[in-house]
Amino acid sequence: MRRELIGLLLLLCALGGVPLLGNDYWTGIGFNLLMWIGLASAWALFSALTGFISLGHVVFFGLGTYSTVLLWEHLPLWVALPLSGLAAAGFALVIGLPVLRIRGPYFVILTLGIAELVKNVVLMGESALGQASRILLGAPSMDVLFYWMLAGAATALAAGYFVRKRPRWWLGLRALRANEEAAETVGVPVARMKLITLVMSAFIVGAIGGVAALRSTYFEAGQAFDPMISFTMIAMTIIGGGDSLKGPVLGAIGLTLLQEVLWVNLPELYTVILGILLALFVLFVPGGLSGWLSRLSMKLGRKECPGAVAQVSEAGGHQ
Repeated sequence: MRRELIGLLLLLCALGGVPLLGNDYWTGIGFNLLMWIGLASAWALFSALTGFISLGHVVFFGLGTYSTVLLWEHLPLWVALPLSGLAAAGFALVIGLPVLRIRGPYFVILTLGIAELVKNVVLMGESALGQASRILLGAPSMDVLFYWMLAGAATALAAGYFVRKRPRWWLGLRALRANEEAAETVGVPVARMKLITLVMSAFIVGAIGGVAALRSTYFEAGQAFDPMISFTMIAMTIIGGGDSLKGPVLGAIGLTLLQEVLWVNLPELYTVILGILLALFVLFVPGGLSGWLSRLSMKLGRKECPGAVAQVSEAGGHQ
């Protein structure tokens, strides 16, 4: 796990050199990649570890975006972004206890419904204020925002590592995902674990949404609360594999590059290809790219060391 984290942090450090190239196009691609790494890792922190599939994580992204838009002209960036994350985390804390009592497909539908409800509340509020949209003036340069997004992605990976390296939390979450009733029976504090991981995930997604708002310099509730944002987080985690730290990163890299290629050449085929990829991975590669790479490395290791494998098998037979 530590080697995996170090490798991912080295990847982020390498991406941190992209603005030094002086190419706005590649800086923009790097920004999008970091954003999706952070969002997919934050989604996996809650949904992949607990088994509660959330279609409503876009509500945290939208609230973070909206909070930053409202705070931008009144507070410095280093204050506005954490407060945007706290706004999303506070909302998660308020809805967490009642919502997390629901399970299965009802939870999935409920999270999507909450996201749509909040979007329409924001739309009505903006309409009452006479604001169809908002423009952010004087936003920081792309290079500055790039490094804020880099910090957001690193925070998401660090949070995932922190949860996985605490044995009680890691084993408790795995027990919760397997059978919540049985986990609660043996003393796992399932309600507290679900709520804390949801709040952590919401904070990261909200802060990342704030950085994304400053990049676009434009806020429109329909875009900030677009359900496709949640679907993309889920797709990246499924394709990459949510059980490992590197899974969402692999999924984010693959889909971000695919998105860049298709939006330029065949934008109408992006959602079609995304749906096909999801179906193929769910049916034939349930562990995602991360699981497939792990199995491949194990097979290669056996081929490289057949003598050692035979000695281990022989020793086991004698025992």
